[in-house]
Amino acid sequence: MGISAHGRMVTASAMLEQKQSAPDDEDGEQATLDLLASGKLEVEGRLVDASNATLYCTISTSGRNTRKPKAAGSAKARAGQVACVYKPIAGERPLWDFPMGTLAGREVAAYVVSRAAGWDVVPPTVMRDGPFGPGMCQLWIDHDTDVDLIALSRRTDHPGLRDMAVFDAVVNNADRKIGHLLPVGDGHLYGCDHGVCFAEDYKLRTVLWQWRGKTLPRRSLEALRSLNTQLNERALKAELSSLLSESEITATKVRVETLLKHRVHPYPPADWPAVPWPPV
Repeated sequence: MGISAHGRMVTASAMLEQKQSAPDDEDGEQATLDLLASGKLEVEGRLVDASNATLYCTISTSGRNTRKPKAAGSAKARAGQVACVYKPIAGERPLWDFPMGTLAGREVAAYVVSRAAGWDVVPPTVMRDGPFGPGMCQLWIDHDTDVDLIALSRRTDHPGLRDMAVFDAVVNNADRKIGHLLPVGDGHLYGCDHGVCFAEDYKLRTVLWQWRGKTLPRRSLEALRSLNTQLNERALKAELSSLLSESEITATKVRVETLLKHRVHPYPPADWPAVPWPPV
């Protein structure tokens, strides 16, 4: 289930307000992270199509002296309030191939990796306590409903979509569906639902196979080199170590090094379904 306006909700009054996109500069992003991490969280509704407990919330500064987040087009953001998604760990369903209670941490780790590489394909995401215990909290993105998501997923000339394909290879995304694509009005592309990423075994399952075997573009190689450097540095390793196991971090580094060595987009796994079901 995507973090976007097309999901069915139990209550949805807040979704009739002005559209919201992610912050457009570093200060705005940090302010958004601060707000997500420590603002007052109010549950407004639930995304009923989601596999795990996924709550639509608003979050505000509660009168504290906090820098305002920059979320273009959002009156609430200018007032120190944004919409977000809260996924409590207590609401995660058991999976046979991922340890129980780890999906929220994987969502946050996906944001950390995306930010470190400069891809910015994951909206600001934090781990925090909430009404139903600790969980991940992610900025809500209202996608551009004029964009045909199926047509978008098949494009070969969209740099942001190709960045997402490389990002998915790095984080070993086992569930890149069409509905997880969140294009916004300025042309930027975000993605959501990264709870089943970072497995040690090769589990890449995606609708973005159009570049399989193709040479990685220069921008991808530059992002991968930067990420590889940071994965060897203390700061990023420390941030990821609270979210992933040591072996999962090592596997992520191996995937980055493999992509840099061969300089091509990966092929589908031979012993694993290549496309998630349903693909939308």
